[in-house]
Amino acid sequence: MTAIKPYPLQFKPEMKERIWGGRALEQFGLELPEGSIGEGWMIGDHPNGTTKVVNGELAGLGLDGIREQFGREWFGTKGFSEKNGRFPLLIKLLDCNDDLSVQVHPTDDYEGLPAGELGKTEMWYILDAKPGAKIIYGLKNDVDRAAMEAAIAEGRITDTLQEVSVQAGDAFYIPAGTVHALCAGVLVAEIQQNSDTTYRLYDYDRPGLDGQLRELHIEDSLNVIAYDGAGATRMKTDGIEDGQWLNIASSPYFIVEKGIVRSAADYTTSPESFIILVIAEGSGTLSWADGELSVKAGECFLLPASLGGYTLNGDMTVLRSVVPA
Repeated sequence: MTAIKPYPLQFKPEMKERIWGGRALEQFGLELPEGSIGEGWMIGDHPNGTTKVVNGELAGLGLDGIREQFGREWFGTKGFSEKNGRFPLLIKLLDCNDDLSVQVHPTDDYEGLPAGELGKTEMWYILDAKPGAKIIYGLKNDVDRAAMEAAIAEGRITDTLQEVSVQAGDAFYIPAGTVHALCAGVLVAEIQQNSDTTYRLYDYDRPGLDGQLRELHIEDSLNVIAYDGAGATRMKTDGIEDGQWLNIASSPYFIVEKGIVRSAADYTTSPESFIILVIAEGSGTLSWADGELSVKAGECFLLPASLGGYTLNGDMTVLRSVVPA
């Protein structure tokens, strides 16, 4: 059997119906099932969603199968979770047609984590935002555990939360322990640890898809909240010029940069990490030694660590993610 040369991988998204979802992901040409689709898992290697390749010689193979077959050659020496061996990141597009629950995620070392599950540090890049759109991002000053418990007991948890207005191009880094919620009217690219663990603090007393109130996780939430802050940061990302790359999120789990492509530019992968490209706006081409792909907004690609040189060309905004060396 001839060895398969590394090439950029594109996957069929796993679509997730959510009470807060809508149909906005259709604008990217994505195929949505019926219902309120809140999440498109674009690149995933998780029991709750494993994406399959749609292009090239490996079409039909899941990301878990690629991990098992090609290992560190394709993912890189740092391209695995040390805790469970899976692909370390999960890449999503989120359509927030309504408010998400107020929530918080644990760190890797939280004792209450399900077996084999990771904590969840993440970042958001706002692809689009309706006028007046906002998110919940952290707690107000001087809110400690006792104050939060009292607010929950008295039905005034919203008094403890910090609201932030958002616009397209804003970036938010959300370390585990940060209370947060996306709100109605935003379309988001999310790069996160490969985890599906969420603790809900508040869900607006609304029924879920099954007509029942969704479960809250008050004790776990109170345990994992970083009341003194976990290092969350936010930034405007406009003003980048052709060929520039701006670091918009850095963590022990991922580094995310935003780049502007207006003309052909050459790059290369490294042995330490795969590269994930999220096309945030526009269109163009992605070429490498053995081929070329047309790419457009809403598409995501996994470049193997062993790919080597590649070229981006066109008129587009790109998010580039790696795991730290």
